[in-house]
Amino acid sequence: MERAFQTPAQWYDGHSAVRHEGEATWDGRDKLSLRGFTSEMEVELSDLEYGEHRGGQLVYRSSGQPDFRLILPEDLPPGLAAHLPEKQTYGAWVDKLGLGKATAIFAAFSIGAVALFMTAPEWLGPRIPQSWERNLGDAMVGDLGNRLCSTPQGDAALAKLLDAVDPEDQQVRAGVANIGMVNAVALPGGQVLLFDGLVQEAETPEELAGVLGHEVGHVRERHVMTALLRQFGLSILLSGANSGVGDTVFGLASMGYSRDAEREADQFARDRMEESNVSPLGAARFFERLGGDEEGEENAITGWVSSHPEPAERAKAYREAAEGGNFAPVLTEDEFNALKSMCRQDRDVEDFDLF
Repeated sequence: MERAFQTPAQWYDGHSAVRHEGEATWDGRDKLSLRGFTSEMEVELSDLEYGEHRGGQLVYRSSGQPDFRLILPEDLPPGLAAHLPEKQTYGAWVDKLGLGKATAIFAAFSIGAVALFMTAPEWLGPRIPQSWERNLGDAMVGDLGNRLCSTPQGDAALAKLLDAVDPEDQQVRAGVANIGMVNAVALPGGQVLLFDGLVQEAETPEELAGVLGHEVGHVRERHVMTALLRQFGLSILLSGANSGVGDTVFGLASMGYSRDAEREADQFARDRMEESNVSPLGAARFFERLGGDEEGEENAITGWVSSHPEPAERAKAYREAAEGGNFAPVLTEDEFNALKSMCRQDRDVEDFDLF
C-alpha cells in the first residue's frame, strides 16, 4: 500500500451550494477522505469523473451525485493520479490507444466490413439451406394468391416445355402468373414464373423455351439467393418475404444478377436446349427484339431486359449455338396456343391490378 498523503481540496457535497475547504487524504486504497471545518465525507474513486482543468486545478464530478464537485491541485502524486479518471477527448479506448492508432484500427475495420458486405452474398447465397430457400419461395408464391393460371391443356404444354429445359428427375416448379408485365422471375426454392405479358409477347414456343431455360439456369446454379442477399441484404433471411405482391415477386423480377451469373444461366439454357434438340434461334430472335435492332420495330419487351446485359451479345451466342443443328419443334401449334390462352381460359384466376 502506498504511503498516505494529504493535499488541499475544495468540494461541493451535492446537497447544498456551500463550498467546503479542507484536505483530501488518500492512504492508497479506493477511497478519498475529505475533511474540513464544515464537512467531512468519503468519496469512492471509482465514482469520480473528470470534469475540467481550470487554472492549475483539476475538477472532478461524481457519477452518483450530479451536483458534487471536487477541486484538487494539478500536481498530484503519480500514485493517486493513476487512480483518478483522466480527460477523455475521443473516448476511453481511443484516448488509451491514441488517436493515430485508433484511426488506423477503425479504418481497417471499415474496410473489412465493406469487403464482407460486398463478398458475403457470393459465398453465403449458395450455402443457404435449401429448406429455408424453399419456404421463402413458397411464401412469395403464396403472396400471389389465385393469380397463377391453370388449364389442363396449358399445364401440359408448360410441363412439356419444362421437360425440354430441365430434364432433372426433381424438376424446378414452373407456372404462369396472370400479370401483364413482360417479365419472368426465378424464385427461391426452385420455382420459376413466366408472366402472362411475356407469354403473349412470345412469337414461338422456342422463344419461351429460351426464357424458361434461362430462369431455370438461375435456379440450378443457385444464383437466386446470392442476388437476393446482394439486393436486400440479410433482412430477407431474418424477416422473410413481405406480405405484398409488389414487394416480393416484383422485387425479384427487377433485381439484377451479375454478368457472370447471366452468362452461366444463358449457357445452361443453351446446353439443355441442345440436349433436347430445341432450336436456340427462337431465343436469338427474342433477344434481337429485346434490343430493338430491327429498323422500325418497337422494343415492347422492356421488363425482362431491364436487369439483363446486352441483348445483341446474347442473341449472337444463341445464333452461334444453332449452327449446323437440325431441330424439332418443342411444342405443337395447338400446345403453344393452349399455353398462350391459359390465363384467358382459366375462369377462376384473379386479375392483377398493380394500382
